[in-house]
Parts: sequence; C-alpha cells; structure tokens
Amino acid sequence: MANSNAVQQQQKDAADQNFDYMFKLLIIGNSSVGKTSFLFRYADDSFTSAFVSTVGIDFKVKTVFRQDKRVKLQIWDTAGQERYRTITTAYYRGAMGFILMYDITNEESFNSVQDWSTQIKTYSWDNAQVTLVGNKCDMEDERVISTERGKQLADQLGFEFFETSAKDNVNVKQVFERLVDLICVKMSESLESDPSLGNANKGTRLTENDQDQAAGNCAC
Repeated sequence: MANSNAVQQQQKDAADQNFDYMFKLLIIGNSSVGKTSFLFRYADDSFTSAFVSTVGIDFKVKTVFRQDKRVKLQIWDTAGQERYRTITTAYYRGAMGFILMYDITNEESFNSVQDWSTQIKTYSWDNAQVTLVGNKCDMEDERVISTERGKQLADQLGFEFFETSAKDNVNVKQVFERLVDLICVKMSESLESDPSLGNANKGTRLTENDQDQAAGNCAC
C-alpha cells in the first residue's frame, strides 16, 4: 500500500503546475554507486538490495517547500556506464544542481569524481550547484575511502559534501534539501541582477519531448 501511495503522489506531483520554481537536478557517478537506490529512497522512501543497472536515463518528480517557496524537483537518474555517456551528458544542459556520487567501498568510483566534475563544467550551466556524495556509509566494514579524503576532495573542487546511505536512509533528504537551498540562494543573487530570470525558471516545464526521450532511452 505504501508503494502504491508513493506512485500516486508521484503522478500528482508530475501533473501539478502550482509551483514557484522548477529545478532540474541530475544524479551522476560511476555505475553501481547507488544512484537509483538513492533517488528511490528520496522520492518513494523505498529501498531494494537488488541491483539493476540504469539504461540511459530516468527521472522522478517531487514537490518540496524550501524558503517559503513551492519548488518542483525534476530529478534525473543517469546511467554510469561509459557507453551511455553521450546520452546522459545531453541532459546536463539546463540542470541547476548535480549530486555527484561515489561509493565509499569502491576506490575506482572515487577516482572518477574528477572526470565527472570536468563533465559538469563542460556541459552544464556555469552556476550549477554540485554536492559530492559518498554513498553506502552503512558498509563501514568495507570502507576504502575515508570521510577525510571525501571532504578534502569536495573542498578542492568547491563542492558541498555528505556521506549517505540509501539503505539506512542516512542524509538522503538532507542532501536534496541542501542542494535546493544552494540553488535558491544562487537564484536570489541572480534575480537581483536580472529579475526576468524568475519568470524563466517559473516557466520551465517537463515537456512531452523530455518524457518521450527518457522513455525511449530507458527502453534500449
């Protein structure tokens, strides 16, 4: 029943046009770091240990209230495999926030953070906000990336930093709330210099073309 209610809420959020802003967010990182589980934990408060690799790209919609504003989040879950890279980077355009994720039990995923960061700078908006997330902190016995290394890299790249667990629901909501707050602050700064930007973001909609693209890519 809980899962059914979550689906109904998703459908309601997707159809709801009563919002102050719409923010497009992307979750990126190597395959198997837990991006899909992280999104499902946040959007549906659900978790499954079964690993199914994301094909292409998928998304969920969630409406939140931050700083007295009703914010509609369009959250894109991207495939981490190299062969889908040209598909996923096409979605960077227009994204206002990124969750760049690595697995604290996987050195390779951590070493790839720099490359993902370069892609963000290459393909996205200059003022996009980025949060670095070390996922699977519930697997402390298998940890190979210390919290200090993660924090140091985040500081070096100029990103916010969290360690999370989609399984145990640690810091999942906090990551999204912090990212949305950062975007709101950046938007407020931009609006002071150009008030017309408010209407531009208010008018952003998830178009049928976007939905068709996502559905088509996920059926590969």
